[in-house]
Amino acid sequence: MKMGILGAGRIAGTMAGTICKMENVMPWAVASRSLVKAQKFAKEYGFQRAYGSYEELVSDPEIDLIYIATPHSHHYAHMKLCIEHGKPVLTEKSFTQNVAQAREVLALAEEKGVFVTEAIWTRYMPMRKTLDEILKSGVIGEPYSLYATLSYPITHKERMVDPALAGGALLDIGVYAVNFASMVFGDDLKEVKASAVLTDRGVDASDSITLLYRDGKMAVLHSDMRAADNREGAVYGDKGYIIVQNINNCEEIRVYDSDHNMTARYERPEQITGYEYEVEACRRAIENHALECQEMPHAETIRIMELMDHIRAQMGVIYPNER
Repeated sequence: MKMGILGAGRIAGTMAGTICKMENVMPWAVASRSLVKAQKFAKEYGFQRAYGSYEELVSDPEIDLIYIATPHSHHYAHMKLCIEHGKPVLTEKSFTQNVAQAREVLALAEEKGVFVTEAIWTRYMPMRKTLDEILKSGVIGEPYSLYATLSYPITHKERMVDPALAGGALLDIGVYAVNFASMVFGDDLKEVKASAVLTDRGVDASDSITLLYRDGKMAVLHSDMRAADNREGAVYGDKGYIIVQNINNCEEIRVYDSDHNMTARYERPEQITGYEYEVEACRRAIENHALECQEMPHAETIRIMELMDHIRAQMGVIYPNER
């Protein structure tokens, strides 16, 4: 599979460094608004072609999959550009900046018969399946509550603080906590309560979210782009509990009984960066002529975007092009 990357920033570099070590995937082309930047990127990671415009990238007949690595605010336009040119798309989370954009993009992809999926890597990783298996085993009994936190001091990055780039903690790091809750408890929500500390530019610096489910379960989520935290997730049941170390890229899962004795420990398998799993899922789906990945189906992307829109409304975060 020949892969192209749209954008040449830090996260694009992580993906490039991943695919150049994968079998059955070729780093084919990269595009930036600066040809010099694209050429430098291509040389560093071994790409065959470098383009100084995104239009040139999507017009390359050799490309089998394009990874979109631009800010949240640009995903909508860049996905539409790829889809209009018939190019399968793997777009970085958050999928779009709001659910209206997500619905429009996915409707266009369905109309054109083009594969599209969201690069929320935690959905594709082996440790997600491990967590599912632990929960299904009943070792902690019935799970009733959940906690997840993910914070990094990243306010020095302009894309995080600029409203025009759909900045803020929620769409960049809070999305992992939201997805963690969704993977464990599903999406049958009864009530959502959210609050935030806003910056002087009107984006969320710190988020607190409580999700109440119709079956009586509760998830408490936290993220902060000003501070570091332990990145933990926890699921609490009537016979014990589970601790997930690093909900962003799970390093290990520990299982405890109700007396706080550790009864099992699962370590993350060896990986390149963790990005390889979403790329491989795309390759399988495209080979099977599917329009979505089963790991992150379109309906789930829509549900998550709906939820984050609802959360932002409670926080009072509105991006400039939404006014």
